[in-house]
Amino acid sequence: MRDLTIVIPAYNDAQALASFLPEVMQYCQVNGCRLIVVNDGSKDNTAAMLEQYSQNPLLTCCSHKVNRGYGGAIKTGIKAAQTPYVITMDADGQHRLADIPALYDTLRQQDADMIVGSRMKHKEDLYRKLGKSLIRSIASLLMPMNIKDINSGMKMYRTSLAKQYMQLCPDSMAFSDTITLAFINYRHLVLEQPISVLPRLSGTSTISTKTAVDTVLEIFNIVMLFNPMRIFLPPALFFFLFSVGWGTPIVLRGEGVSVGTLLLFVTGVIFFFLGLLAEQLAAVRASLHQRQDS
Repeated sequence: MRDLTIVIPAYNDAQALASFLPEVMQYCQVNGCRLIVVNDGSKDNTAAMLEQYSQNPLLTCCSHKVNRGYGGAIKTGIKAAQTPYVITMDADGQHRLADIPALYDTLRQQDADMIVGSRMKHKEDLYRKLGKSLIRSIASLLMPMNIKDINSGMKMYRTSLAKQYMQLCPDSMAFSDTITLAFINYRHLVLEQPISVLPRLSGTSTISTKTAVDTVLEIFNIVMLFNPMRIFLPPALFFFLFSVGWGTPIVLRGEGVSVGTLLLFVTGVIFFFLGLLAEQLAAVRASLHQRQDS
C-alpha cells in the first residue's frame, strides 16, 4: 500500500497518541504507507511528543498555531498528501488499523472514489444514536443517498478528488458529513465497508448537541450549493396548497379572494422563484467548477 497516506488530526491527544502512534508507525513501516499527523493547535504536549518521531521518513508532522477544528486539520493533512489515496483516522485509537486493508481492497476492486468505514454495528448511547439518525434522515430528504454512516471519521478517498472538494466543506466536525455529500452530489462512486470501533484510549468525545446542530446547518449549506430547489420547493408547495385550502371555501361562499389567501399564495411564489434563482446560481457555479477541473 505504498500509494496510501494515513491522515490523523490531533487536538490535545498526546496521551492517546503515545500508545497509538507507535502502532501506526509500525503499520506504515510494514506496509509502506505514508503518515501525516496534524497537530491542530494542541495545548498539551502533543507537539513535543510528535517531535520525537519527526526524523522518521514515513511521517510528516503538520502544525497549526491555533485550533482550526477537526475539518481544518483534515484539510491540512489531505493537502499535504502526495499519494493517490488517503485515509483519515481519529487520534483517540478508536479506529483499527486492521480495517484498512478491507477499505483499500474495496476501493481498488470496485474502482470507487470514497469508501466510508461504516460503524453501524457499533454500540452507542441512545442520545447519540438518535442524533445520528436524525442527521442522516435530514440529509436523505435533501439529497438522494444510500450511505448510512455519513459522519464516520474513517474514510478512504481518491486524494485528487478530496483536494478538489474539501474547500466546499467546513473546518468543523461537520466536515465528515459534507465531504461525503459532495462526493455523492458530483456522481462519484461512494461505498461503505463495515469497520469495528475500539474504546477510546484517553479523553472524552467533543461531540455535543451543538455539533449536531452545526452539522445539520452545514448539510443545508451544502445542499444549497448543489440542489437548492430541494430546500425551496417544499415550502413553496406548502404555501400554495395552504392558500388553496384556505381560500377555496371563502370563494365558494361568494366572498371573493381573502387577504390571507393572497398572502399565502404570494409567499409560495416568492419561495418558488427564490429556488429558481438559486438553481441558476448553482448551475453557473457547477459550470465554472467543471471548467477549472478541465
